[in-house]
Amino acid sequence: MITAGIGLGCDYNPEQWSPDVWREDVRLMRQAGIDIVAINIFGWAYLEPRPDEYDFTGLDAIVRLLHEHDIKINLGTGTASPPPWLATRHPEILPVAADGTTLYPGGRQAWCPSSPVFRRRALALVERVARRYGEHPALALWHVSNELGCHNAHCYDEDTAEAFRRWLRKRYGSVDALNDGWGTSFWSQRYGDWSEVRPPGQALSARNPGQVLDFHRFSSDELLDYYRDEVEVLRRHSAVPITTNFMVTAHIRNLDYWTWAPEMDVVANDHYLDHRLGDPTAELAFAADLTRGLAGGQPWMLMESAVGAVTWQPHNLTKAPGEAIRNSLTHVARGADAVCFFQWRASTQGAEKFHSALIPHAGTDTEAWREVLRLSATLDRLDEVAGTTVDTDVALLFSWQAWWACDGESRPSQDLRYLDQVHRAYNAVRELGATTDVVAPSAALDRYRLVVVPCLHLVSDQEAAAIQAYVAAGGHVLVTFYSGIVDQDDRIRLGGYPGAFCEMLGVSVEEFVPLLPGHEVSLDTGGRARLWTERLRTTTARPVARYVGGPLPGVAAVTRNAYGAGTAWYVATELRPDALRDVVREAVRTAGVRPLGPEGDGSVEVVRRSAPGRSYLFVVNHGTRDAEYAATGLELVTGDAVNGLMRIPAGEVRVIREESR
Repeated sequence: MITAGIGLGCDYNPEQWSPDVWREDVRLMRQAGIDIVAINIFGWAYLEPRPDEYDFTGLDAIVRLLHEHDIKINLGTGTASPPPWLATRHPEILPVAADGTTLYPGGRQAWCPSSPVFRRRALALVERVARRYGEHPALALWHVSNELGCHNAHCYDEDTAEAFRRWLRKRYGSVDALNDGWGTSFWSQRYGDWSEVRPPGQALSARNPGQVLDFHRFSSDELLDYYRDEVEVLRRHSAVPITTNFMVTAHIRNLDYWTWAPEMDVVANDHYLDHRLGDPTAELAFAADLTRGLAGGQPWMLMESAVGAVTWQPHNLTKAPGEAIRNSLTHVARGADAVCFFQWRASTQGAEKFHSALIPHAGTDTEAWREVLRLSATLDRLDEVAGTTVDTDVALLFSWQAWWACDGESRPSQDLRYLDQVHRAYNAVRELGATTDVVAPSAALDRYRLVVVPCLHLVSDQEAAAIQAYVAAGGHVLVTFYSGIVDQDDRIRLGGYPGAFCEMLGVSVEEFVPLLPGHEVSLDTGGRARLWTERLRTTTARPVARYVGGPLPGVAAVTRNAYGAGTAWYVATELRPDALRDVVREAVRTAGVRPLGPEGDGSVEVVRRSAPGRSYLFVVNHGTRDAEYAATGLELVTGDAVNGLMRIPAGEVRVIREESR
């Protein structure tokens, strides 16, 4: 990782402050134990105030100041948002919405990913920055752009149309193959020439789902191609690691990070608690586990998080005392070797002036600042954990492409949403006390005792075959409804649902039978379900639960099937959380998974990080009551020896260096 031990870092925007403040800030950074600072993220207008006129005076000064105080630098390339002069002289760089509206500057990311003008000007800036700082001794990490695709992933202008056609030619080779892939025989959509193909802009009716899916893929690839272009420039002048900040979170779905992750020297993620969700801390755990999956199970970097409130939710709630520390250590428990915050000092102007910061508007005589100092001291005590990896024998398969396909415009129920189903399955495992690796459908599965496959609507032939082979060889899998339905071209798999998994699951579904909002069905196990049922018959599977009411009385709702040497479970409805947990508990038990944590509502999480010869047990108490956990070793947060039951106060975290396993 880029820092020694568990790193503490932040974003810094010195251009918002005077040089006198810079000197005070660096002094306070030293007091707070800041290891690494991200600068020049939005620096373009300062570095190139007019076309081809560059001024590095301010950036030179802050680089020098940080270096003099032994603070490492995460240097942005400065290309996240173009300066006003670029859009004024070249309005063709501006993004165009699906309805043809040009989106103007005034916010951020006001550029089209396919604009050759933007790319040329941006790379010219990167060349200057890389040449000037590429071998600077304070430079620890390159930060390409910022949160790529957050606002401008999808553009519908002429540059994008031409780039989309190039991408499609490469994917399909011929217009006939494109027509087959998109199923253009429907609604007289058949193309006769590449020039007729456009991005799927706003239409009078539901759009072609294959076209929309490919546009998602193209848009992710187009921004990845832009990232690679910046990397190519940086590599010519520097051997320092390069990354960009992912947005693995509940409300961003624009990029297929499974294709991005191999390009990163360090996998980094931005994560903020989302209070629009029922359980924000459960989503935090999921996002951390998914980021670890992107890092191939290795340590990763939390590039941005918040000590308090954000500015972009309907209700921007602050954090309770101790919550920022607990959130940070939850990320560390799940594999982060660095914890960084946006931002260092709260802005006095601009769109994020009410966003929390390490130094709030009220200054350092505040509880917020004192909590920053406590977090820093705690992370220092955990330095020896760095480099260890998370232990788990459960995997959950997650796919951005399945997300795009599942949540398309025409589906059996508009209330069915991919991420909801993923979170439900993940939470069921988490509430049983088990830790989960969130991995791609193409991941190697042989080391896992149990694999959970929630709502994997789109799955390729190769991915489906690998899952089946895992079960046949003795693995255990739990699949939930609306999985295996379409292939990689979004084409329905014929012969009965769940398509790719019928044989493995030992079932065949004749049709989906969605339920109206507010309607529930009862099961003969005493559980209840909503949203979804299926007209299902078993072939080789054994029914575990049946409906006793609703549209399908007597039909199986949950099944279990012996397949080869393994076991395959199928959940054909949206079970209430307690009923789903009952099914998952049995799957966990029969698979031989041994959860570390207690079963409950997830308020107490237990995660182990280990390396040869050492292991560390993280016990995170999100609850309002003290908890107890049996362990033996040295507790690193307090320095106390532990031999037996350890008390974890409400809202706190304990980390035990275990004596033996």
